[in-house]
Amino acid sequence: MPRTVSFVDFLVLCALLSASITGCSADSSPAAAESDTQSRYTQGAVNYDGIGKIYMGREISHVMGHRGAAWLERSDRVASERTDILIDLLPLKPNSVVADIGAGTGYFAFPIAERVPQGRVLAVDIQQEMLDIISDRQRESGVENIERLLSTEQDPALPVSSVDLVLIVDAYHEFSFPYEMGKGIQAALRPGGILALVEYRAEDRAVPIKRLHKMTEAQAILEMEAVGLEWVRTLDDLPQQHLMLFQKPDLD
Repeated sequence: MPRTVSFVDFLVLCALLSASITGCSADSSPAAAESDTQSRYTQGAVNYDGIGKIYMGREISHVMGHRGAAWLERSDRVASERTDILIDLLPLKPNSVVADIGAGTGYFAFPIAERVPQGRVLAVDIQQEMLDIISDRQRESGVENIERLLSTEQDPALPVSSVDLVLIVDAYHEFSFPYEMGKGIQAALRPGGILALVEYRAEDRAVPIKRLHKMTEAQAILEMEAVGLEWVRTLDDLPQQHLMLFQKPDLD
């Protein structure tokens, strides 16, 4: 026999249904956003050169400050890292819009700007001192198709669907908020756009770089998939680094 539902039971069912719907909907309040951010990260023991903040099993490293700018421009960098090969491997077109995130002194921004004469390079950094160095270099060289953007630790400051290629060289492992930055990068890429992520190979103990300043291919794929970027391939033409290519899905 069908069970008769009382008016009180009916009200209780309505309340439960309402609570269930509310719980499934996205809470956009600042408190909810803060809670989501905290849940993504855990705090562990601080290791040498790390900040003790753990994301997807990886401890985030310290940021190299602007006082280390000379290391970016060291005279043996081309020979030891083959940065010339790296630039040749990037999928650049004359009209490409490229975002160099963690641009530093503009080590890559300037040669890339030469490769995209009808395009532009967005040099993104969280340190104004680095952007000032790029500005000084632009005045000296006359390069006009580089735009400087001051970002934050959680936002790359790039417009939505505005870039064809994002380049991050030896900087992603230092991002204090990798998930938030990753989502911002994914949003900034045009459909079909590419993220070129360069990191020292953590699988190779012979690479003479501090442990927390390296990443494995598997870890990078895990973190990029979490923000909606699909792994395309990994190029190991460089002597010490992975060049990992990820793509924003094309909606067509």
